Amino acid sequence: MHSWREECAVFGAWGDPEAARMTYLGLYAMQHRGQEGSGIISLHDGQHIVHKGEGLVGDVFRESDLIRLVGNAAIGHNRYSTTGSSQLHNVQPLSAHLLNGPVALAHNGNIVNSDQLRTELKKDGAIFQGTNDTECLLHMLARLRSSDIMVCLKEALPRLVGAYSFVLMTHDRLIAARDPYGFRPLVLGRRPLGDGTSSWVVASETCAFDLIGAKFVREIEPGEIVWIDHEGEHRDRVPGEGKRLAKCVFEHVYFARPDSQVFGLSVYESRKRMGENLAQESPTDADIVVPVPDSGVPAALGFSRASGIPFELGIIRNHYIGRTFIQPSQSIRSFGVKIKLNPQSEVLKGKRVIVVDDSLVRGTTSQKIIRLVRQAGAKEVHFRIASPPTTGPCYYGVDTPGKSQLIASQHTIEEIREFIDADSLAYLSVEGMMRAVRGSAKEFCAACFDGNYPTPLAE
Repeated sequence: MHSWREECAVFGAWGDPEAARMTYLGLYAMQHRGQEGSGIISLHDGQHIVHKGEGLVGDVFRESDLIRLVGNAAIGHNRYSTTGSSQLHNVQPLSAHLLNGPVALAHNGNIVNSDQLRTELKKDGAIFQGTNDTECLLHMLARLRSSDIMVCLKEALPRLVGAYSFVLMTHDRLIAARDPYGFRPLVLGRRPLGDGTSSWVVASETCAFDLIGAKFVREIEPGEIVWIDHEGEHRDRVPGEGKRLAKCVFEHVYFARPDSQVFGLSVYESRKRMGENLAQESPTDADIVVPVPDSGVPAALGFSRASGIPFELGIIRNHYIGRTFIQPSQSIRSFGVKIKLNPQSEVLKGKRVIVVDDSLVRGTTSQKIIRLVRQAGAKEVHFRIASPPTTGPCYYGVDTPGKSQLIASQHTIEEIREFIDADSLAYLSVEGMMRAVRGSAKEFCAACFDGNYPTPLAE
């Protein structure tokens, strides 16, 4: 793995005659958060109808599948495996018939004590179908004696350590719950139906609302449980002591779509501010600023604006390369990163170039990009990273390499510069990143940068 791998996306719709189709579109808008599998469960006459599969949203669902997913409520999920392998039995939403009726569950995040919980549940007779951490909550709910799902949730959720943004659906309500730290985003909205009424929607990102014409209402607060039924919206809290906030700052650095509002901020604007702060912290003489597409574009725009150095699209990305690009021979594999990224010699030749990227993980891809820029005729290549050095893995819903495979945890900045063959290398400081997201280390999790993990970590 040469880059960060995304988390998961959750979506829910209530009171909409086209609930499954809206869920499909919402998942389509959030495809960037997970590409291994997708699923939708709809609610019709008190029963759940399920369709899910491995692959992208557009491949998993056909028109005939959406026709079958009838009902006025639905939840959906895009999966990228952070705990548990990439197999069909791990594709969500998960579902089960419990004492209080059918329950469907979709999860974004990672429960760091899931191994301990699985062991306890197995000793108590639980039979797990998959290897993901999400299934623990279903078994915990099944073992609680109350027929009220809200009572069961309020008893089960405090036992979970780590990150969760849950969307659940029973026979009579849609439920959204967010962990007290607020690691992962979760937002509430309403979609006008054209008859003076509106449906309720829940999603990981606001870009899903934009696609279906829904209006953003508010964030689900950290530690909040919201449920929607035929009487409207209701709220409660996850029991227990108040936690420090630990919103994932990497949502703004890389994960979220730039056209989303995450944690109350425009992702696009925060990334531009990261570029501006980077230019102020690490200036250099150059002729042009060039982004690594697409994730480096907003930061490069900010860098250009703050430095006064012209912005140019010196590297063009091929957007039509699929995840399963066929590599039948070593001769084709040797093209490497150039299959996706092509430098423009007309723009780069003879220029002193500042290349801006959002992050640097192993360094091998950055090395190849710099080599391509030099081959296109650049006179100098200065590499600027719009986030701090990544020195530790994430345990809260992001699949990252181990510490030994993160180049910044093993090498100095000068050693990294030599490895990637840049004329200069500079990272954004933690302080500059926090200024860009209008926050501080007291409300954001930056453990992958500073090593300060907000929760105890199970072995």
